[in-house]
Formats: sequence, structure tokens, C-alpha cells
Amino acid sequence: MRISAEQRAENQNRVRAAMDRLLRGEIPPGGNCDIKTLAREGGVDRTAFYGNRPYAQLRQEFETRLQAQRAAGEISDPRLAQITRLKNENDALKRRLAERDRTITLLTDFKAGALSRLAAQHDEITRLRAAPTGASNVRRFPARTSTAGPCH
Repeated sequence: MRISAEQRAENQNRVRAAMDRLLRGEIPPGGNCDIKTLAREGGVDRTAFYGNRPYAQLRQEFETRLQAQRAAGEISDPRLAQITRLKNENDALKRRLAERDRTITLLTDFKAGALSRLAAQHDEITRLRAAPTGASNVRRFPARTSTAGPCH
């Protein structure tokens, strides 16, 4: 079925208005910033946007404007913006998690080293307490019997 020039102009105006809305980010529920949604919002059959069909130039215009927006860092589709934001957050969380893992590894290694040094010091103190015998000029401290702390 052929349409008149007036009907075609009216359809083009509706499609351009829908194009402007989509590129501003006014995406209808269940739609995307794509040709399918553009056709539905413009009230035109989607096949009219392909090949040598009457609205192929509008599809090219839409795709050019959409690519220009994306190249400029403007994302008109809120879901794409959300996906991008979530990917960035995910990357940041992965970096934080890796940093925390490194910190935990360092602290675990430090703890093991500190416990090893404490054990060695304890062994050395025990050896030194047992070493002096009667004729030495080293005076032995009495063994600690209370765990309440130092006396005043």
C-alpha cells in the first residue's frame, strides 16, 4: 500500500520526534535506544528503516546521532548507563578486594614472624634462667608465681 507524500512527511516528523525523545534518554518501558523502539514509538513498521525503504535515511541519521552521543560519553539509554556504572563499581571492588587480600597476606606473614620471634625469645629466657649455677656472679630472679602483674 502506497502512502501519500503528506503521510510520509507526517510519519517522518513522528519518527524524528521519537528519535529526539530516545536520544534524550526518554526510553519507554520495555524498550531500548534502538531501531525497533524507534519504529514502535514513531508508529512505523520497522522494515521501513532497512535497505531502500522510505525511512532508511532516518535509521542512518538515528545511528549517526547515537554513535556521536556515545563517542562524547553521553549514554542516552539509562540501562546502558547503569550497566556501565555497575561495571565500574565492580572493577573498583575487585581492586579493593585484591588490596585487602595483599594486606591480609602481609599481616599473616608478620604475625607468623612475630610469634616465631616471641617463641625464640621465650626459649632464650628459659635457657638463661636455667644456666647459672651456684658459683656464678649472676643472680637468679625468683620464678614468677603470680599472673596478676608486677608488684608495687
